[in-house]
Amino acid sequence: MSESSLSDALEAATRGVPVAQLTAAVRRLSDRYRQESPASAPLMASAIDVVAYAAYRMPATYAACHAALSSLPTEVVVSSVLDLGGGTGAAAWAVDSLWPGARTTIAEQVPAARSLALDLAAGGPAVAAVPWRLGESLAVSADLVTASYVLSELTDVQQDSLVSVALSHARWAVLLIEPGTPGGYQRILRARSQVLQAGWQIAAPCPHALGCPLVAPDWCHFAVRVPRSSLHRQVKGGELSYEDEKFSYLLAVARDVAVPEPSARVLRHPVKRKGLVELTLCRPDGSAGREIVSKKQGPRYRAARDVDWGDNFV
Repeated sequence: MSESSLSDALEAATRGVPVAQLTAAVRRLSDRYRQESPASAPLMASAIDVVAYAAYRMPATYAACHAALSSLPTEVVVSSVLDLGGGTGAAAWAVDSLWPGARTTIAEQVPAARSLALDLAAGGPAVAAVPWRLGESLAVSADLVTASYVLSELTDVQQDSLVSVALSHARWAVLLIEPGTPGGYQRILRARSQVLQAGWQIAAPCPHALGCPLVAPDWCHFAVRVPRSSLHRQVKGGELSYEDEKFSYLLAVARDVAVPEPSARVLRHPVKRKGLVELTLCRPDGSAGREIVSKKQGPRYRAARDVDWGDNFV
């Protein structure tokens, strides 16, 4: 299902709800979301919170999930997904856009969020929703397990537990996404160590399994442009027709999945000048840094002119 289909579903779900109520709830949720600290209770405390969350966060979460999952090796065909702490089901829409017909089970503790996820997906992605909170058992396994923007609500111990659940319930792949902030990046690094210790492979974004070469205040994150619907602009108080969602992520695959030969990852927007392109790369040898590609390099220069932030570069 496309972004436009999701936008239509959100418009229908919020029809009749006063914009002032949605806007007030969005402000509360947005303030809490930016804190990036463990939560003692679900962030969505009421039905209006759930609807507001869907209106302001689902388009961005969909876009980040779609961008990250596009790096999954083509050998992995996804027919089933388990979305841990899946909220109102943004990941299911991204999965369905890449693997039409794949069935997503959303494991979520907030009843109103599960209910809205099912309502939004009516006639759309194949979705089931089950009650679940960290520490409870799950009788579900899937080709792909996702957890997007969940680790920030957990303590370090709880984060380790969630990653363990994801790895134990995934047959082929695990996707973790966090805000594209220094804190989000640190949580992804923590999960990365756990994933590697468990014997899984990193499919993206890292082109190696060595230590991260970036040094503070630098951090690894990417961005995807999200079109804003009129509803989205209203509840967020934005005037632009788009926003840029910045995210950090880890896409891991099981040890028996064949992954392509690694290539460098573009870590920043390329700087393009007459006759040259300046790239910031994370390389398969474990190093990271700037590289100048000049017009004299022919095919490599033409390739550099075409790459964008987050792309592979050979």
